[in-house]
This record gives sequence, C-alpha cells and structure tokens, in this order.
Amino acid sequence: MNTAKRRLYLGMLKVFNLGLMVMAFGIATALEVQQHGGGVTLSEFLSMRVKMVNFLSFSLILLVWHAIFTLCGQYQSQRLATRRAMFTNAAIATTFASLFLLVLVQVFQIRMITPQFVLLFWVCASLLVAGARVSIRSFLEVLRAHGRNLRYVLILGTNRRAVEFAGRLEAAPELGYRVLGFVDQQWWYERAEIKSRYPLCCSFDELSEYLRRNVVDEVANYLPLRSFYEHSSKVAALCEQHGIFMRFDPKIFDLKIAHARAEEFDGSAHITAHFSVLDSGPLFLKRILDVTVSLALLVALAPLLAAVALLVKLTSQGPILFRQERVGRNKRRFFIYKFRTMVANAEKLMPALEDMNEAAGPVFKIKNDPRITPIGRFLRRTSLDELPQLFNVLKGNMSLVGPRPLPLRDYEGFNEDWQRRRFSVRPGITCLWQVNGRSNLAFDHWMKLDLQYLDEWSIWLDMKILAQTIPAVMKGSGAA
Repeated sequence: MNTAKRRLYLGMLKVFNLGLMVMAFGIATALEVQQHGGGVTLSEFLSMRVKMVNFLSFSLILLVWHAIFTLCGQYQSQRLATRRAMFTNAAIATTFASLFLLVLVQVFQIRMITPQFVLLFWVCASLLVAGARVSIRSFLEVLRAHGRNLRYVLILGTNRRAVEFAGRLEAAPELGYRVLGFVDQQWWYERAEIKSRYPLCCSFDELSEYLRRNVVDEVANYLPLRSFYEHSSKVAALCEQHGIFMRFDPKIFDLKIAHARAEEFDGSAHITAHFSVLDSGPLFLKRILDVTVSLALLVALAPLLAAVALLVKLTSQGPILFRQERVGRNKRRFFIYKFRTMVANAEKLMPALEDMNEAAGPVFKIKNDPRITPIGRFLRRTSLDELPQLFNVLKGNMSLVGPRPLPLRDYEGFNEDWQRRRFSVRPGITCLWQVNGRSNLAFDHWMKLDLQYLDEWSIWLDMKILAQTIPAVMKGSGAA
C-alpha cells in the first residue's frame, strides 16, 4: 500500500472510530432518557449542545478520545493481530475513554451524565468499536480468501529463521500474505520437505531481474547480519529503488527476552531492543491509573492516615515518617516514605544485627526484629506502614504495582545481572511477590516473580494484582 493511500485509509479510520464513539454516546443518552423519563430530556440535551460551552466541552472530549485511541495503538496496523487481541485493545481504549468521561462529569458537574450513563456508554462503545474492528477483519479475510488484498513476500535467506517465518505466514492464510519463495545462493536448510514446498526463486545476483519481472510487495531479510552485511545493503538499496517494503529479522542479536522495534528520532529510523512493559501508550495509561487511584485513596484514607500518624507519635520517640534512600527505575535513587515502625536509630543498629539476618540472598530480614516498636509490629502486619508510599506514586518515583524498591545495601548485594532487570521499570507498592507469600518466599523465587511480572505485564495484570493485594494484606501472612 502506498503512503498516500495508507494516509487516506488511516484518516478514514480515525473519523470512523470517533463516529462510533459519538454513536455510542447517542445510544446511551437515548437509553438513559427512555429509562428515567424525568430530568433532562433528549430534546433538551440536543438544545444544550448548541451552546458554545457545550460545543467546546464535546470538542475536548473528542480530542481526548482521539488521543486515547492513538495511545492504545488503535491506528497502528493490526493485520498480524489476533481477534482476541483486537477486541481486548479496543476494550482497553473504550474503558479509558469512559473513565475520562467520568472524571469530566465530576469536574464540571454535568447533570446529564451519571455513573449509570457512563456504564451504558462503555458497553455501547466497547461493542461498537471492538465489533467494528473484528467485522472489518472478517470482511478482509473473505476478500483475501478470494485472492484480494494479498501481499506477496520474498524471503532473503534459507536458514532456520527464514523457514520458520515462512511457516508462520503459511499457517495464517487469513492475514493475506503469500510466500513467493526464497532468495539465496543455495539451500542451507537441509530438510527435504521444506525444499519441495518452497521454491528457491533466484540468487542474490539474479534478484534485480526477478523484481523487474514479478509482483513483489515485501522482501523479508533473514540473512545473518555479520556475514551477509554487503548482500543485505545491496538488497535494501534495490528495494528502495523499486519502492518495495522491506522487513528485517527482529532477532538480529539473538536476544532471549528483548524485542526489536523501529522508532523515529530526529527524522531518522532506529531499531531498539525493548521490553513490552516499555510501550509508551500502555505505560501512559498505567501512569493515569497510578495518579487517579493513589489520589483517591489519599483523600478517602485521610482520617486513617492522621490516626496512624498520631499513634506513631504518641507511642515512641522519633519522627512520624521513615525516609530511606531506595533504588528505583534504571538505578535512579529516591527517598521512600513509610510510617516509622522501628526505633529512631534503627539504621545505625543494623550492622550489629547482621548475624541475625534470616533471609537468603542480599536482603535483610529478621522475623522478630528487636528494633520494631509495639505499634510498628501492628502496622507492618496490616501493611498500614506502606500507605505514605502513595505520595511516592504521585511524585512519579513509584507505581501502584511493580517490583518492590530495595535499599542501597540490598542492591549492592546482587550478584547476578539477570536479577537487575527488575530495575528497568518503576518500583511499586505491591506486585506478585506481595500476593504470593511476601517475606516467606526465598530470594530467588522473589526475583523470578518480579521478572514474570515484567514479561507478562499488562494493565489488566496490574488490576488483578491490586484486587489480590487486599485479601493478602488482610490475611497478613508473610508480613515482616
């Protein structure tokens, strides 16, 4: 697809998505009016929209919805996405669009939009947007089954990865990719059935002539970068001359966890090795969730915070809050806040207690730590001492969910680099470690749970962990 046509289709998709959201808003309005009858009628609501303030408000809503859909990847190519992924991504976008609507209602006191209305809107928007994307995919699959909307791919190289890529395309004919064959001097993959299934279309020297005589939409380069750099460079220049799309093997350096992604910087394209948790769109939504929930909790729990602060002050000498330097994202240092649960000079007493450390690995844990105050033991068992970390979340040092931030002493004791990947994200108040036993778990198991969180991260996983944290805290097992 050429650039002009792609831009046209993308623009149409953006207008179509916003049109579906407006339609969902209208359906929710009609259902709300039909159910309640009184209050603001549909005709009154339509008359309100002609006012400048309402027009500007709705324009703002559409602009934010457009930004949310962009951040959620709704305008990126989803040709290779599964139906389940398309439906889930659409539902995430409409969920945040609905949450924004709910926040707007609270700020501007819009009488028409009630929580019930927002729920109706979310259901309608999710069904319309997700249903439309899946329907478009189904329509395109029918076209591709009849030989339309196809993309013909020529694969450079005959190594294992090149053959595996061809197999993945062949296993999903509904995506509309057709493998023309391979380009190489000879077959390097030895299995006879592979050689009989795919043709060796031409050699590197014959590629230019092949492109002149055949329909080729993409060239997939799976040549080893180090030993075939000159060939790859010539093929890239050739594809540029023909205006043919070229894709590269994402596992250039044979990394086990990181994924390759193209990014633009100062007008130039760069290939970056990244983790899924670093995707900017979902990460931005995670930050919105952090700020919204932590702010709401601080307001709702203000009386409890004041009561705990008073108890700490009255039952032991020293400051109310404990402030300690911790290691955060990419080794950035910050000060964490907790209600003080130990005597005021607890850190100065630590060297004398090193022999009593009961934890394996570099962390320091004593089940019956003599430095803990009576009220501090209660605060630790109930995790009430962690509540001031909500201020760390608002400041951006921490997240609600993420690997726990460790003291400098513990970090210096790490002896394996794979353990340090946990520091590639913002640390959190709770994570898989907290909902799976906390201090009862061995250090290596703790680290593996943190890395499991990184590898499986999603907004839904954060919500699941937050929901599981409440019963884990109430149970109090593993708290130290």
